[in-house]
Amino acid sequence: MKFTFAHNNINVLNLEKSVQFYEKALGLTEVRRNTAEEGSFILVFMGDGVTSHTLELTWLRDWERPYDLGDNEFHLAFTVDDYEAAHRLHSEMGCICYENKAMGIYFIEDPDGYWIEIIPKRN
Repeated sequence: MKFTFAHNNINVLNLEKSVQFYEKALGLTEVRRNTAEEGSFILVFMGDGVTSHTLELTWLRDWERPYDLGDNEFHLAFTVDDYEAAHRLHSEMGCICYENKAMGIYFIEDPDGYWIEIIPKRN
């Protein structure tokens, strides 16, 4: 079983302002965008043009106040080459805190309460 980085996520209040900041401050460019059909969220993935690692900027339509890290909206994400084995291991450890079977992903929680997304490696 081998885990590799996939992306990091942060939530933002003003999506376009944030995209412009990351473009200007770090030279990141928009790699892809995913907008919910009902408009409840927009995901913008920013990349460095060198690695496949991306920063996911998440805008939530109904969020109106500044983010507090205590809201646990920040997460790391890892891909895994053997999703079933990883799921078994994390189940045995008792650290799975959220699962979205429809999306084929789940999250584990570390001892401090940070969430880590586990994604099956896709070809």
